[in-house]
Order: sequence, then C-alpha cells, then structure tokens
Amino acid sequence: MTLFPDATGRPPRVLIVDDERQNRQLLEVMLAAEGFLLTSAASGEEALALVEQERPDLILLDIMMPGMDGYEVTRRIKGNPGTESIPIIMITAIDDRRAMLLGLTAGAEDFLTKPVDRAELKMRVRNLLRLKAFGDYHDKYSKRLEGEAGLRAADLVESEARFRQLAETIEEVFFLVDPQVTQMFYVSPAYERIFGRSCASLYAEPGSWNCAIVSGDRERVMREMMPQGLLVPFDVEYPIVRPDGAGRVIRARGFPISDGAGHVYRFAGIAEDVTERRRLDAQLRQAGKMDAVGQLASGIAHDFNNLLSVILSYSQLLAVDLKANDPMLADLNEIEGAGQRAVALTRQLLAFSRQQVLEPKVVNLTEIIVGMEKMLRRLIGEDVELSVAGATALGKILVDPGQIEQVIMNLAVNARDAMPRGGKLTVDTAEVILDEAYASDHPGAKPGPHVMLAVTDSGTGMDKATQAHMFEPFFTTKALGKGTGLGLATVFGIVRQSEGTISVYSEPGKGTTFKLYFPKARGEPAPGISVRPLENRSYRGSETILVVEDEERVRALACTILRKYGYHALEAQSGGDAFLLCEQHAATIHLLLTDVVMPRMSGRELAERLFLVRPQMKVLYMSGYTNDAVVRHGILDSTIAFIQKPITPDALSRKVRETIDSAARV
Repeated sequence: MTLFPDATGRPPRVLIVDDERQNRQLLEVMLAAEGFLLTSAASGEEALALVEQERPDLILLDIMMPGMDGYEVTRRIKGNPGTESIPIIMITAIDDRRAMLLGLTAGAEDFLTKPVDRAELKMRVRNLLRLKAFGDYHDKYSKRLEGEAGLRAADLVESEARFRQLAETIEEVFFLVDPQVTQMFYVSPAYERIFGRSCASLYAEPGSWNCAIVSGDRERVMREMMPQGLLVPFDVEYPIVRPDGAGRVIRARGFPISDGAGHVYRFAGIAEDVTERRRLDAQLRQAGKMDAVGQLASGIAHDFNNLLSVILSYSQLLAVDLKANDPMLADLNEIEGAGQRAVALTRQLLAFSRQQVLEPKVVNLTEIIVGMEKMLRRLIGEDVELSVAGATALGKILVDPGQIEQVIMNLAVNARDAMPRGGKLTVDTAEVILDEAYASDHPGAKPGPHVMLAVTDSGTGMDKATQAHMFEPFFTTKALGKGTGLGLATVFGIVRQSEGTISVYSEPGKGTTFKLYFPKARGEPAPGISVRPLENRSYRGSETILVVEDEERVRALACTILRKYGYHALEAQSGGDAFLLCEQHAATIHLLLTDVVMPRMSGRELAERLFLVRPQMKVLYMSGYTNDAVVRHGILDSTIAFIQKPITPDALSRKVRETIDSAARV
C-alpha cells in the first residue's frame, strides 16, 4: 500500500534536487521500491519552477550547488505561503554543525550526510511524510471544528476518520502540540504501548511524559528539545524507564508548523522506540572494533614471529658450536628465554585475532576439567575454595584440548586475582539448548544444542565500563607490571575460533560468571597425516628443498638450518622465482617449503600450480599467522603439513623430516 495517498489516490511526490546526475540517480534507486512519484531537478532555479508546478510532498535538497545553493532554495520555498509546509531534507557531504544551523534557520526540517544510508533515508522520508500528512489532516479537521460555513457533517466524519486511521495504525508515537500554551492536541495510541502510560494522563498533564526520562538525562533532553520553547526543530534520543521497570531508548523528532505570516501555531512530532536498533548498532560497533584490533594484533604477531625466528634460531645455532663451559652460553640462554616469552605473547595475540593454529579433537569437556583439577588447586592457592561440578553424561565437543586448557587456566587466574582475600571458584559444565533469542543477542552464536562451561568466582566483580573493554588486548585493571592484559583476550579468541560464544555476568562486589558455549560435536575429526616412525630420531637428510619466503632474513635462516642438517636448499623470494627455479633445476625437488602469505601469489596458490609440473613434490607451509586458505576457518586441515613461526632449527628439521617421510603427498 502506498504511503499516505491524497484524496485522489496519488502517492506522495518527492522532488530530488542535486546538480550531480549520479547523486540524483542514486537517491532515485534508493527510493524506487517505496512507491513514491519521483521527479528531479539539476539546479535551484529548476527546483523552484517544479515546486510551483507540482507542489511536491517532500524535497531532498543538496546544499552546495552552483548558482542558487540549497539555503536560498529553502528560504524561497519556506517564504511562499503556498509552499511553506513542504518538508525539506538537506543533504550535505560535510557533517558540519554550522551548515546544519544555517539550514534549520532557513527552514529545513532535517539533514542527511553523504554517503547517504539507504535505510536512514527511507526512515526519515517516511517520518516527514507522516508528519506532513498528519499536520495537513489535523489542520483541516481543526478548522472545520471551528465552524466553517456550509460544512456538512459527512465531511467532518470523513476527515476525522482519515486522520485517525493514519494516526492509530503506525508504530511510532505521533503528537500535535500548541506551542504557546503547551496544550496536547493529539497523541497517538502507540504512546501507551511504547511509554507504558495512558494517553489520558498526557492530555491531563502535557508535561508528564518527561517523568519517564532517566533522571540523569532529563535536563539534557529538555535543553536539546526546547532551547527556545517549541519553536525550532529537534532530533534527540533519550532513555526512559516504563512503569513496569523496562528500559527503552526513544528517538523523538519534531518541527514547527507556521502560518502564512510565519507565526508558529502548531508543533508536530514523532517518537519511536529505537532500543533494538541501538542494541544492534552497539553489537556491530563492538564487532567491528574487535575485528580491527584483531587485524592489528595479527599483523604485529606476524612481524614479530619473523623477527623471533631469526633471534631464536641463530642463538640456538651459536649455542651448538660452543663448549659446555663457555661463558657465552649463559648469555645465549638469556636471549632464548626472552625470545620464548615473546613467542608466548605473540601466540596470545594470534589467539585473540582467531588466527592460532588449532588441532581439534572430539573431547568430553568434563574430563578435561577433572584432569586439570590438581593443577587448578595449585594455581589458585589455598585461600580459594575450588568446586568442580561437571555433568558426567556430557555431550562431546570438537575443540583443541590444549587451547581449551589454556582457556580454563586463564579464567582461573583471572578469578584468583579478583579474590585477593580468598573466596570460592566454581567450574561447572552442562548441556544447554541455545534459542533464537540468545543467538540474536550474541553475534556468531547459532541456535541448537551446546555444551556450556561456567566459571564463577566470588570476587570483586566488574562494572559495565570494565566489561565493555575486558576482551581487548592489553586492557587490564591490575597494577603496573601485574598483568599483560592478554588473558581474557586469549579466551575470547580461542572460544570464537572454536565456533563458541561467551556470556559474562558481573556486578561490582558480587563476583563474576563466565559462561562459554561450544556446539556439540557432530562426528569424529578426519585422521591426521600418516608418518612413518623415524629410526634413531635423526632429522638429517640429503633431499632437495625449495624454500619460498618473501622475508629475506627468514628465507636465509631457513636455508642455513636446512643446509646444517644436510639438505640441499634452493632459494626463491616469490612465486615467479619459484617457477623459474623449477624450470632450471632438472633434478628432483623433494619438498616445497613455502610461506603462506606472500605478495601477488599465496603459498597455497603456488603449491597448486607447481603440482602440475612436479606432482611428486611434497609441501610444507609455514606462517606467522594463518588467515589463508591453507587453514579453513582457523582450523588446521589434517591433510596439510604446517609449521607455525617462529621457526627454530629443531622444530623445522623435525617437521621437514616428518613431511618428506609421510605416506602421502601433502
């Protein structure tokens, strides 16, 4: 059904004014499905001519145009008694308060900033058309009630019926006010549904609506809504509390209606419940923020892993050549110890950014917790009582057992630190069914059967401000030097990478509960790579290995390690170089050792193309992060040979030997 057709059945006419043809076409496309009659003008002069001819119901007006700008167009339209009631939405490329003030002073009802959001455009156009229609109908109805000569009773009935049909069927609250005596002419029934208060109470006390506003916001709202009384447009959001205790977020918008002399004799407005919209907006902002931080964290981890590969490997290679009593060994051990601590930090960053390599197995969560109980008791100390109450007949989940143990330890440490004077820590498991409501409130969650891990402490708890940042890397409430701020960030990353979700319940002084939900497993994981047992555990060899790595220091390091273990190493810094080497090297190349993420061609693409010319060559991937097709959804494919940076001589030689000796090409 077309929105607010007039008495002839004509749908609303919307005039689009912009000197740029592409901008006009874009707005037309955005509004095409709304059923409006759309016309357009390329200049202010053309717009004024069309306004006189067609009397549009609403105008979308660009501000910056050559010749006559949007301000002058607005002033002329609003200064004409025949067109002054046409609502105008100004569109600007600059979000500028001065431009908005000038536009409102000229008489515009609303503003939009480019690039225009389709949903926002449709909502604002519809709202202004409703306000105009209500104002027109109510104005005619009021004048008739005042006793125009020759008025038939049937006209009164028809006018009132049309007005009420419009007012009582929309979801928003529509209101009409006398700005001089603040008398409520009309408020639609949606007021009772949204505010939880009766319309009769508002007619009796027009100012009683503001009692619903949260007390701390009341003064701000009244200041923004009526800086000069009800004489200027407003657009304000505010929180309310209904009589039943429910909290809602309201967006109220209104504008004055003037007579031919410019005297404001009526004020119209719409109030809508935007609670759900703001909740979704907050979720999107939080998700976007966490993704952005995750990208930053993964990039840092990748660069550090390349550096750590060089530091750790060369310190180990130097140590091999030193005698047992050489004083330099102690220095090298310090270097390696610091490097290993840095490795742990970068792996936590990778876990947060959901780019850690996982090796999932079908496991029973309760069995993991029971197996950790003794270690947890030592970890939390004697002044904290530990209670493990897992369900025995628990469904299995597909996770990396080592990573889940890391999650439980991090939560236990976090709980211990929140109970400096002792307390109680409870670790519990259960099977639950997540419904659609939970999934809608938790991005990434899927309805269905899950296994829950709950970790509850009786500690200091967290306020809302702390909870908003608790999963961010390096955020900590602990004293300087007492924490890295990566514990909960690691938990967040591992759980999300395992396709799970987290809920947190906490209040200052009342403790905290973390509830982790993992989907129940649907089957056994695929078998891993079949590797023949290594005789005498020697990782040496004489095979030819093609090393492809764009980072020069890491490439040189890998070749140095391989040559020390007896292998013949060929170097290439890109996919193109690798193809050239394969053409020039007539002998067998037994293994391709390639970085996953490289410019122009990824390691996976390179391996797939080289397989066409070297079908017997095995492949070993290495990377400082794993957001490539080699690792699907962050979970290591069991048929893929992969080594996580930073590489070390022992780890690389072992993985190379295992891959070459594997029973199948990988």
